[in-house]
Amino acid sequence: MSPTLIPVGYIPLVDAAPLIVAQEMGYAAEEGIALDLKRAPSWSSLRDMLSYGQVDAAHMLSPVPIATAMGLGGGGTPLVAASVLSVNGNVIGVNARLEKRLRDIGHDFAFNDAKAAGEALIAAAPDGLRIGVPFPFSMHAELVHYWLSALGHPDPSRITIRTVPPPLMVDAIGADEIDAFCVGEPWGSMAVENGLGALILPGSAIWAFAPEKVLAVRADWADTERVLMGRLIRAVWRAGRWLSDPASRTLAAEILSRPQYLDMSPEVIDRALSGRLVINSRGEERQVDQFFETHHGAANFPWRSQAEWIARHLAERYGRDPDASVRLARTVFRSDLYRAALALTAAELPGASSKIEGSLTTETAVASESGKLFLRPNQFFDGAIFEPTTD
Repeated sequence: MSPTLIPVGYIPLVDAAPLIVAQEMGYAAEEGIALDLKRAPSWSSLRDMLSYGQVDAAHMLSPVPIATAMGLGGGGTPLVAASVLSVNGNVIGVNARLEKRLRDIGHDFAFNDAKAAGEALIAAAPDGLRIGVPFPFSMHAELVHYWLSALGHPDPSRITIRTVPPPLMVDAIGADEIDAFCVGEPWGSMAVENGLGALILPGSAIWAFAPEKVLAVRADWADTERVLMGRLIRAVWRAGRWLSDPASRTLAAEILSRPQYLDMSPEVIDRALSGRLVINSRGEERQVDQFFETHHGAANFPWRSQAEWIARHLAERYGRDPDASVRLARTVFRSDLYRAALALTAAELPGASSKIEGSLTTETAVASESGKLFLRPNQFFDGAIFEPTTD
């Protein structure tokens, strides 16, 4: 019997790996499906491909389905997040001019202190800062806004956030269109490879366990294709589990490097998979634990509390009713679909669908169906705690 073909869109980023691996390593075939992977040039085009039915599922920025539900940014077709594809994986970098200024004022590029890096960046750019992010409704944008706002930037009007598709971020730095960026790997590393700047911080230093990409589908497709949806969720979950094994890194980097996917050196891709990043043209390296996660710590679970956090910040920035936005967000991250799909697998499913965000500073055991689930640290750099609506 031929597998059921599912068209799936993605952007050439390391965090598209669960979808690519699901197809290449046979996890999709085990579920009786085949993923027709379609590469998109930008997040807006990928959102539209999904909204208008050119693909049935997509590698998507976690805030996009929530922003769509809130009526932000066009593309009004309701979308849902059936699972989280990846946690973390972003880097913040600066151009060569800002790198020099940071060195001149004594910044140590420690790569683990968001407060120190942010204060140094503000001091090094008194005349204004142009920051590139891949999309207005992205975890990149949320992290940058949260970071600089929490530090009390003296003049927010001097910060300009510009949208630059990930594959064009290196060109934008080279053309002096932006001074800094927050982008998913491997595009930060490519800026370093091309001698155009330096990395100053991983996104995980701002929020230690931020949901980066989700498996997004149209809400009506999720409701009418429950069996197919379950197969897709399981295939991607198994791919994420395989990716989380250090023994898989070499093969994973080789698969992702192929011309039809990221089309670049496996060595550069391996930096994100291992968390060992080259941060400047001098070849200095930094090891970042939990830099990019596709499985451990219930990384794939679509927590409603994470959706609420995103919604409240979007509502604050775009002048929307926060309580109404939260109610919408809770319907977008579909923990019910995820639970149903993985009920008969070895997946560790949490007992609740929300948790307090920012409260965990160490690995912590939580109530789960198996009693063996440990959540990873999820603190915010400024010590903030976000309490969601009660489940």
